[in-house]
Amino acid sequence: MTKLTPTNIYRHELIGLHAEVVDSKNKYLVGIKGLVIDETKNMLVILDKDGKSKIIPKSVCTFRFTLPDGTLVDVLGSLIVGRPEDRLKKVIRRRW
Repeated sequence: MTKLTPTNIYRHELIGLHAEVVDSKNKYLVGIKGLVIDETKNMLVILDKDGKSKIIPKSVCTFRFTLPDGTLVDVLGSLIVGRPEDRLKKVIRRRW
């Protein structure tokens, strides 16, 4: 398995990473942060510091993930919509 980096985060497992909602169409979701404990096709389940699980829709949010080496990566939720196993097949073209 390849090392998790900012350029290949779309093709990796997100469970176990620390995540924060930094932008959203729903203002009440902004600021939610914690550990990603589950992922479905359209949702991330985040365990917050109080031990409560929050279900966050991927398509309307921008997430900031903390990689194991401490690097922060902002990811548009619309790019990670889909089952984790199907993201491996998906081709994402990024221009920056």
